[in-house]
Amino acid sequence: MIPVSGPLPAEPSSRTARIVFRTILATASALARLLRWSVGHVALVLTLVVGGAVAVLFTAGAGEVYESVVEADGISRLDQPVLDFMVGLRSPGLDAAATRFTDLGGTVGMPVLATLATVALGIAWRRWTPIVLMIGAAAGSLLMTVGGKDLAGRARPPVELAVPPLEHSASFPSGHALNATVIVGVLTYLVLVRVQSLAIRRATLVFGVAFVLTMGLSRVYLGHHWLSDVVAAWSIGLGWVAVVITAHRVMIIAGRAAPLERSGRPRRGPGPDGESGAGATSLQPR
Repeated sequence: MIPVSGPLPAEPSSRTARIVFRTILATASALARLLRWSVGHVALVLTLVVGGAVAVLFTAGAGEVYESVVEADGISRLDQPVLDFMVGLRSPGLDAAATRFTDLGGTVGMPVLATLATVALGIAWRRWTPIVLMIGAAAGSLLMTVGGKDLAGRARPPVELAVPPLEHSASFPSGHALNATVIVGVLTYLVLVRVQSLAIRRATLVFGVAFVLTMGLSRVYLGHHWLSDVVAAWSIGLGWVAVVITAHRVMIIAGRAAPLERSGRPRRGPGPDGESGAGATSLQPR
């Protein structure tokens, strides 16, 4: 089992985070022996499952209290004024462009975008890591979207203020905004940890932020969501992205710690993405 008393490579600085990390790694080490799987893989899945359960519960709780909160105070006061402002900006050409763009975040466009980009990254990395992370990220995003809508049941803006085609599911949270935040957020992270060029890193970050913001605001522009639905989706999505990134970092730490446990020194140094040893999920033949 991975030692939990001494320092681990690249572990968090705060005491609480160290305790959480070491608990996950110790559990992953025990499960890895039982399942005959690498410690890094088990740590990744374990972190995603635990973090995903917490995130889904948080979203469900937020959905249950959402109506009473937004009706009283907060950002919901901006919902109608912002929608009225968006309606004033509309034109046939802009409506068509916004509709085509928002289709990228739908149930067909976003999965296709995520699949193509993730497979490309997996081939470039020669690892399964991007694919595993994206599957976990997308699954969690879907659960939070469905759970939030089912429990909140918030009505969408009036149909007379919406641009067809109309949406019929509940309004909270915005699925387009949440899924775009998660999928583009994870893709952006994967590029940032792999690419060394500062110019490409900056361009990727700017593009990712712009895409997520535009996707969310396009939903308000089209009258398919209230602004508060979109802001809530951004917040939930960013929280889940943080969980996915944490899972990847835990996998890296576990991959470095496992060789230390067996031989007293790492088997090999980390690659450009920070992964090494047992934590690396490689497409390359061993």
